[in-house]
Amino acid sequence: MTKGENIRKDKTVELRVNEEIRAKKVRIVGEGIEPRIVKIDEALDLSEEAGLDLVEISPNADPPVCKIMDYSKFKFEQKKHMDRIRSNAKKKIVKEVKLGPKMAIGDFNTKLLIVRNFLKQKKSVKLSMAFYGRLIRYKENGVELMNKFITELSDVGEMEFPPKTEGKNYFTLINYI
Repeated sequence: MTKGENIRKDKTVELRVNEEIRAKKVRIVGEGIEPRIVKIDEALDLSEEAGLDLVEISPNADPPVCKIMDYSKFKFEQKKHMDRIRSNAKKKIVKEVKLGPKMAIGDFNTKLLIVRNFLKQKKSVKLSMAFYGRLIRYKENGVELMNKFITELSDVGEMEFPPKTEGKNYFTLINYI
């Protein structure tokens, strides 16, 4: 954050306008205006004659740079631009599917079908397997099952990172292709 700017919660920069400008001399710029250094009173008079606002666009310059423009129109355009950027941002949807280390082939195929459908809908899938209680004995079985699951999905998705263990959980993330 530079001196003279306030950043609001919605991440837009609030600039000083008209009487809020504290400098004694400013460099004025704008459409149809020759850039020059003038006293603040003269700059305010010029902006008032044009029916526009005097906006401090570069407060750290010596002297500060002020532009004569329609500030409300500028704020509206800036808000519209930020809304457009937010709407174009990709929203990543992650679905979680839990596997068991002692899964039967029917359960395996059902979960595989579910994950394939998620990947075809362009959703990422987190595959997780929990080794709790006596299931810790079947860890090798679970690792083998997870690897088989990943190879079965290689035509519709790719692994973001290899399966890893965190505590008693074994998991990976699969993204759609």
